[in-house]
Amino acid sequence: MGCTRCPIRRLVHHPFKILSLPENHPETHGMSDAQINRRDVLSAAGLLGVSALAARAQQPAHLPPTGPQTVPIATPRAGAPAASPLLSGWDSAKGEYVLPALPYDPGALEPHIDAQTMQIHHGRHHKAYVDGLNKALRALREIREGGDAGLVKHWSREVSFHGSGHANHILFWHMMAPEGKGGGGRPSGALAEAISRDFGSFETFAAHFSAAAAQVEGGGWAWLILDPMSRRLLIVQQEKQQDMMPTGAVPILGVDVWEHAYYLKYQNRRSDYLGAFMRVVNWPFCQTLFQTATA
Repeated sequence: MGCTRCPIRRLVHHPFKILSLPENHPETHGMSDAQINRRDVLSAAGLLGVSALAARAQQPAHLPPTGPQTVPIATPRAGAPAASPLLSGWDSAKGEYVLPALPYDPGALEPHIDAQTMQIHHGRHHKAYVDGLNKALRALREIREGGDAGLVKHWSREVSFHGSGHANHILFWHMMAPEGKGGGGRPSGALAEAISRDFGSFETFAAHFSAAAAQVEGGGWAWLILDPMSRRLLIVQQEKQQDMMPTGAVPILGVDVWEHAYYLKYQNRRSDYLGAFMRVVNWPFCQTLFQTATA
């Protein structure tokens, strides 16, 4: 089955960074925390890359981190600032990354995404990224205090992988909502106009996005991103949790295609899973990301 590895970059209000993974990853359900390793993610100023969470954890302790916040799924009222869901992935009191609760009940996405998959995906796989990120950052701190500097490369890659996996999944949970309660349908407003401008129509966008996701080799993600140079929308593939994401890309919509995201219900029918995913896309949240990025 799939495994735990992936990044994204920047997000509502906060640019963040990309991250990497180790040889052993917690895709196997019985793995211990000691077998998990890699990096972090979060930021504080716009929507841009999965690089921020990790950067913050590596800052000196005297810099005050932002505490966890509750992030609504729906689009905030007009004129209200959008809070980044990534903020919920860091606990300033503990000084470590934490696993935020799902923004809905595990069975809320039924029948499209089953409750058992959501429980395992969130409670085991996402948690493994959080544990691996904290472990990697502790190891780097020990190296700074006199440990073996030859291990910096290894643990830095761990931060990148696990940090990206942590950030990717926080976004992913919020990019879905129960069908008819924010999930499904089509985007509207500026995002809908941008999709039509850059892909011809919503239908051609959906076909391109699904094909890109279906063709990711092994485990990874497909993303609809805003390119910071052209200010146009692009569809990209991401390998593992952190590879192949363009620098500065702003994630607007992403889908996890590691097998652990769908195998219990869909087995090897990834295309069926992708069709089901489109029935629960939280377009109001995606529109908030786009509006924040283009404001």
